Amino acid sequence: MPKVSVCIPTFNRVGLLKLAVESVLNQSYGDWELIVCDDGSTDETADFMYGLRDSRIHYIRHLSNIGKSNNMRAGFDFAKGDYFVKFDDDDRLNVDFLAHTCEILDNYCDVDFVGCDHWIIDINNIRQEKQTELNSQRWGRAFLKAGIVENLLDVVFRQQSFQIGATLFRRQALKEVDFMLPNLQNCEDNDLFVRLALAGKKAYYLPQRLMEYRVHSEQQGINRAIPYLQDKCLYLQRYCFESSDLELIRKSRLAETQLVLGLRLIEKGEMQAGRQLIWQGKSVSIPKAFLGLMLSFLPLFWRKKAFEKLRSSSK
Repeated sequence: MPKVSVCIPTFNRVGLLKLAVESVLNQSYGDWELIVCDDGSTDETADFMYGLRDSRIHYIRHLSNIGKSNNMRAGFDFAKGDYFVKFDDDDRLNVDFLAHTCEILDNYCDVDFVGCDHWIIDINNIRQEKQTELNSQRWGRAFLKAGIVENLLDVVFRQQSFQIGATLFRRQALKEVDFMLPNLQNCEDNDLFVRLALAGKKAYYLPQRLMEYRVHSEQQGINRAIPYLQDKCLYLQRYCFESSDLELIRKSRLAETQLVLGLRLIEKGEMQAGRQLIWQGKSVSIPKAFLGLMLSFLPLFWRKKAFEKLRSSSK
């Protein structure tokens, strides 16, 4: 039985998937299995996977798109390792990721998962030094001490310091919280970390950058933003924290998300739903909310021009 199960969910990104798989094959630690879960790809993904000749590699191919979290759950259910890591098909593990993270779980039997820092890379695989530093600061990793994490719920919810692709878990700990909830397309990783913290699980932080997270154009655009914001609302509505401080943050983030989602829907032409969400999120910014409501009454041509002007002025 393998010590570690590595899962890569994929969909129509065979060029980037090849790099992700290569990063697993190049690991200095060799006791692993790789599970690639294909969510109904129509490109050359299947040809690439069937061409691999390594008994440690398994390919789960769904003939149609079953959704992000459902696809990942299929890989998790197949996994046999004591430890489990999932990372996206456009990212890469550094050569010593498994060696360093496995060492922590081997030596600290009470630790349920270990996370590390990561690099930001572009579509050409070039590490972005400045962007990486800013990213580590933004999410609190630059200030997080190495070792057992205190106040885990604060770290994973307020700071959102842990990145799921840069985290190795005990598979049993994930089983105890039912891994990722089904039928989620976005924020499934945030939700998982919150549930782990609420379940009393223990985390360890490694400050080394042992993973590469890719930022590229496919992650942008209104059609991607709206489903993300909708799922973020659902995620934030799922909890009610005992800590008054964290609960205030949750409510503020929910209102902000509702406001931004409302603006996006109005931009797309879904006026009624957009206006309702803007009204719900008005506590974050009353001027911004009223501006959004005013824009919703403009003709389509002028509405598009106004949103383009707003975006250019905010850059």
